[in-house]
Amino acid sequence: MRIIFAGTPEFSVPILRALIENKADIIAVYTQPDRVSGRGQHLQMSPVKQCALKYNLPVEQPLSFKTVEVQEHFAALKPDLFIVVAYGLILPQVVLDIPKYGCLNIHASLLPRWRGASPIQQAILAGDSETGVCIMKMEAGLDTGPVYLRKTCAILAKDNAQSLHDKLAILGAEALLEVISDTHDIYKSQPEEQSTDNTHITYASKITKQMGLIDWNKSAIEINRQVKAYNPWPVAYCYHQEEYIRVWEGEALSDSQTDALPGTWVHVSADGIDIATGDKTLFRITQLQCANAKKMSVREYCNKL
Repeated sequence: MRIIFAGTPEFSVPILRALIENKADIIAVYTQPDRVSGRGQHLQMSPVKQCALKYNLPVEQPLSFKTVEVQEHFAALKPDLFIVVAYGLILPQVVLDIPKYGCLNIHASLLPRWRGASPIQQAILAGDSETGVCIMKMEAGLDTGPVYLRKTCAILAKDNAQSLHDKLAILGAEALLEVISDTHDIYKSQPEEQSTDNTHITYASKITKQMGLIDWNKSAIEINRQVKAYNPWPVAYCYHQEEYIRVWEGEALSDSQTDALPGTWVHVSADGIDIATGDKTLFRITQLQCANAKKMSVREYCNKL
């Protein structure tokens, strides 16, 4: 099949690489335009573009798919299949209708749970015990298309958004190869429609930096989920005596009890900073980062006090 691949962030790279290593006929790679990034505000290529150029694949970077010119260029490539993985641009129905065998999307959740932009983070925030990937036939709606294949993945107590991201990217690559291989004949198979039961449908909104602010009135378990869900971005944070502190790692001390007000630093030692929460249990910070400083353990933090 003549395949066009579209993706932008690091999550898309293992899937693109799997296609390349399996000798897929990739006729073009679409990714978002280069963006300025970092303190120096230098122009940066997306991870997908870097991968595509490494393998000498043609790269397309339209600002959108709304113009006739972009749509006509896409159609002129005569794709059999369009594979989309965290691309980040809206694809109108006229584009979805062009490929001979349609458009596939790899979504990092067990649809219809966590449709939308941040399924990995939301699964952790909600305390889900498992998540997974779906190979979905794309429709104009937000992650509403029927599903060809699901693969589940346990969410472990030690998982944060980065570790879960890495596992799901690999799982997504495996699932995609299965769907487009001879063992799962995409030409003939009928995808399964998603449940329309509203009790099963949830949405994962786009994450902002402000969402990282810790509300100590929440329970220690909820705060622990927040820290894990927002590692490595935007990173949970709090203030202590007007000092800005990013909280990279911690744990809920569910067996501990305190009558201190939420947000009170109850105990500080090399093991961690124990802070009162809304359910009267303690949350322990074990790795942090102060303003204009590097990430450090609490032991290192105490040595600087």
